[in-house]
Amino acid sequence: MINTANSLLFEKDAKDIWKDCLSIIKENVPNITYNTWFLPIKPSEVSGTTLKVFVPNNFFIEWIEQHFNTLIKNTVSQVLGENGKLIYVILEETENVVETENNFPVEKKKTNITIPLLPKKDFDSCLITKYTFDNFIKGEGNQLARAAAYAVGDNPGQTSFNPLFIYGGVGLGKTHLIHAIGNKVLERAPEKRVIYLSSDAFTVEFVEAIQSNTVNNFSNFYKSMDALIIDDIQFLVGKEKTQDLFFHIFNTLHQSGKQIILSSDRPPKELKGLSDRLVSRFLWGLQTDIQPPDLETRIAILKNKSESYGIKLSRETLEYIAYNITSNIRELEGCLVKLLANASLTSRDLDFDLVKKTVREVSTNKQVNISIELITKIVCEYFEIEENKLREKNRRKEIVLARQIAMFLSKQLTKSSLKTIGLHFGGRDHSTVIHAHTTIEEAAKTDFKIQETLSSIKNTIELSVT
Repeated sequence: MINTANSLLFEKDAKDIWKDCLSIIKENVPNITYNTWFLPIKPSEVSGTTLKVFVPNNFFIEWIEQHFNTLIKNTVSQVLGENGKLIYVILEETENVVETENNFPVEKKKTNITIPLLPKKDFDSCLITKYTFDNFIKGEGNQLARAAAYAVGDNPGQTSFNPLFIYGGVGLGKTHLIHAIGNKVLERAPEKRVIYLSSDAFTVEFVEAIQSNTVNNFSNFYKSMDALIIDDIQFLVGKEKTQDLFFHIFNTLHQSGKQIILSSDRPPKELKGLSDRLVSRFLWGLQTDIQPPDLETRIAILKNKSESYGIKLSRETLEYIAYNITSNIRELEGCLVKLLANASLTSRDLDFDLVKKTVREVSTNKQVNISIELITKIVCEYFEIEENKLREKNRRKEIVLARQIAMFLSKQLTKSSLKTIGLHFGGRDHSTVIHAHTTIEEAAKTDFKIQETLSSIKNTIELSVT
């Protein structure tokens, strides 16, 4: 006997089935949640009781499964039956299938999109076109910021990330990311009015508008934007009249469903001297920070940048620069530029001596920083073990000794906190680091072999950074 419900289901296409799912979801979530997280999802195809849908990026999947897992499961079961399955197809990623915890497969597939030429406008968007998501190197320190930025670029003004407030230290990629949003918006909708400027430039234009009695024109121009991108918003601190005008522009744009993107060197609540009403509005959307890049990300950035110059650097060179320049991306890239300039101007090969010399010249305070990564590498080479062994829950005697020595030297030779050191060695807590330091310190007082080992490793570290 044919099941009537299943028979009717098979007659529906993916669009109809997803429409049925959305009607259920809409009844169970607020409008802002529905518009932000479910409307951007588009149906792809249906096969039996399996529905494929397109999502903008992996961040959507992680967020949905974290916050709406039960709702999604119940909805899929209600529309597709108890054996129903949902597969997410991520448009921005390369081909790769990953199983999620709730047994919904995640299929990552790159989609080719034809982008029309941008039409001329009556103003310059001031976007740096080379700053895109494609050449923004992803890492643990920028994962959330990058994913949120991509979502905004894909659907400006229609997510709960409005305003999107990205903050972090100098040279970590904030400016690259906010330019990438603007470029993404114009790729998808060339007719959109998008503009980028610094808060300093905004202030200067405002002063000029006051002098020329054209404040209304100035205000109306920025209120006409579909996406307003302001860099270094912290420089509005103390400028009360500029803040007052920006407040009204902000309100108009936000109420009209237009996108606002802001960057700063610190979070909104730490912007002392900024009006409370502006700070409160900055907190309406999403505030996300960018952290300094980890070793792997620094190596990837250097590799990507050197290849863009048509230069292929050895792994040894990339690792040496990345080990010793840790503060920010700008300093990393500056070191690379100086290295290439030194080689070119002196007609020298890119040998390791030149690399060391350049790193010493560029590194902050003219002093090469010893990193936890460098210490770990040298300790593991000394004991002839793999680095990942120090991060595992391995109680073999030689592994424990190597781990404790690496922790001891990391505390002695770096400025890293106990928490940071512990996280590097497999997420161990600060008490483990203290125990390791005490153990090696006491052993070194009486054990000649430990003394010899520490001396040898320290000498190798010093040779590596000179």
